[in-house]
Amino acid sequence: MGAATILLTGASGYIGGRLLRRLEEARGGVRCLARQPDFVRARLGNESEAVQGDVLCPESLEAAFQGIEVGYYLVHSMGASGAFEELDRSGALNFGRAARAAGVKRIIYLGGLGDETTDLSPHLRSRHEVGRTLRESGVPVIEFRASIVIGSGSLSFELVRALVERLPLMITPRWVEVTAQPIAIGDVLDYLVAALDLETPESRIYEIGGADRVSYRDLMREYARQRGLRRRMISLPALSANLSSLWLGLVTPIYARVGRSLIEGIRHETCVRNPRALADFDIAPMGIAPAIEAALHNEELELAETRWSDAVSAGPSAARNPVGLSVVTSGRRLVDVRRCLLDVDSEQAFAPIRRLGGTTGWYAYDWLWSLRGWIDLLLGGVGTRRGRAHPDRLSTGEPLDWWRVELYEPDRRLRLRAEMILPGRAWLEFEVSPLPGGSQVTQTAIFDPTGLAGLAYWYGVAPLHALVFRGLLDGIAAAARANASQLPDPPHA
Repeated sequence: MGAATILLTGASGYIGGRLLRRLEEARGGVRCLARQPDFVRARLGNESEAVQGDVLCPESLEAAFQGIEVGYYLVHSMGASGAFEELDRSGALNFGRAARAAGVKRIIYLGGLGDETTDLSPHLRSRHEVGRTLRESGVPVIEFRASIVIGSGSLSFELVRALVERLPLMITPRWVEVTAQPIAIGDVLDYLVAALDLETPESRIYEIGGADRVSYRDLMREYARQRGLRRRMISLPALSANLSSLWLGLVTPIYARVGRSLIEGIRHETCVRNPRALADFDIAPMGIAPAIEAALHNEELELAETRWSDAVSAGPSAARNPVGLSVVTSGRRLVDVRRCLLDVDSEQAFAPIRRLGGTTGWYAYDWLWSLRGWIDLLLGGVGTRRGRAHPDRLSTGEPLDWWRVELYEPDRRLRLRAEMILPGRAWLEFEVSPLPGGSQVTQTAIFDPTGLAGLAYWYGVAPLHALVFRGLLDGIAAAARANASQLPDPPHA
């Protein structure tokens, strides 16, 4: 199978974003369908492409399917307002019809585990209905049904991590005792890639899970053990799904409606009943201990590759979650991500970033940055007295005001580690990605809080963060445009 014969939906999401990289490594070029292609293009390899389209707009799918042999359907509407079941149904119907019309040979879909003979939650019932709708299109479908996915940035893992990190004492509802069969994100990706070469002309449903059958309580205990945390859990079975979702909304990063849908699904056992996947695929899924260890290791290496909340569809709606909107996620780390698109090249976009701090300042609200520096100085920290070694050059390891340059890739990436006095660890990172006709600047503020003091600090200064982080990115964009406008016109031939 050559380049541009695979269509991937959900490339801006948690699973799809990671699958994109795996598919590029295995097969080369991938065509990504996205409502906002610019959001995806910065992640693509040289042979891949992003096309504009929406599974809820059937007229946008015809061109996207031209020359496609396999389509990955990784779309869900659980985070959308309104009836997500109807949106899921319509999207699957449109995708299946377009795939059939284009002569697609196979659709690969990732759904959720759950016994269809029981009274499934609306979320799990919708996941199964999507698979059935895709099969009814007449295109052969390989449907994987998975339980809890363990990986840095996944919704379920963020839930477990947020609860364990934040609550030394937990009042636990009945759902923490329900049995599940968690599977590592790496194993899920192995199955999704292996399905490309599965030798079968017919549709099949595979239930996939890890090596262990455990409860959410077991997951939280294992996470606490690996993090060296002592946590006590007191069971309160009478805690209803409504109260439980409200409680989660207070202590975890989950949107309220996503939290409610998630809890309704958690109360059902999600274990593999048909082990056919182990026979048809040469994959041996790992247990929860190595899966959690791998997730934590990935977090320590760098910010999670993709997160469930990075998906454009995870927000209230595409119209209210455009590129450039701040996406604040949390778990063990709290993250503020902001993006902007510029009509200047990568070198011009990176130039203001290279000059940050020192006499240049921070492009907006310099008095707030200075105030923070003076507070740090009064507390015995470094303050702003160090400045920077050179106004226009950087190198890894050198100081920059109260930061330390932890990573520097000219015209592409800068990561600063805070050396001010904080109840936790903090980083500020900038990445510039080339795009056709311009570039994208991604600004990420990361905070790894220490206990409740760290959380209180982050949320206490959140209004000021909103000002300075937005102002910082806007200032970088303005400086890049201003510098580009001052460049002389190229000589005429």
